Amino acid sequence: MDIDLFAGIVKDLILDNDEVTLPGLGTFVSELMPSAFSDKGYTINPPYRRLSFRQRWDDSDTLLVDFYSKTNGVSSEQAGMIIGEFVSGLKETLQAKKLVVLPGLGRLRATKENTFFFIADEDLEIYPYGIGLEPVSLKTHEETPEEIVAAVTGLKEALEQAPVVEQVPGLQQAQEPARRRPWLVAALSVAGAVILFLGLFMVFARVFPEQTDKLLYTPEELEIINYNINS
Repeated sequence: MDIDLFAGIVKDLILDNDEVTLPGLGTFVSELMPSAFSDKGYTINPPYRRLSFRQRWDDSDTLLVDFYSKTNGVSSEQAGMIIGEFVSGLKETLQAKKLVVLPGLGRLRATKENTFFFIADEDLEIYPYGIGLEPVSLKTHEETPEEIVAAVTGLKEALEQAPVVEQVPGLQQAQEPARRRPWLVAALSVAGAVILFLGLFMVFARVFPEQTDKLLYTPEELEIINYNINS
């Protein structure tokens, strides 16, 4: 048995099982991951199955041996010997070279202390129900730097060129010139400043989302939000 055949068997078993044990080496574990947000909540990613490797095994798990026995027409005892010898050689290679490539699955690696871990191929697909599903972007348009500058400039000009309300004949005695009513000038100035601040804040939130999050949320709230997004 070569590495391509072995990797193919493991992948076939993973499609229908949550765990596949490699006797004496460890266990491949498949977990269903639900839909999740990314890109600061602007992208919805579809569900998928994540494949990992744990350096533990159950000697009573004969799934791999039984599969090999059935597909190759050999006895369980003979299949057990073949699988056992191959996995033993795989373990020796992993300990010596610190890397074993499993075509179509990914790479098994070992640390200096011979702790084994698995890195799945980026295009690994082991969730048949998710085939064809693509991430959905909630962004309709991403502003360019030129558009952001133009938006800020336009907002500023709009505030500076706001029309002045003229006095209506017959009401002149009821109204005083603006220079005699400083509170009105102050109120208009405050309102203009608030509008300008809100506009600038919206632009800032688009350009620097991480800094905006730090202004809006406490560290504890950010930790909860990021955990929900990344989990």
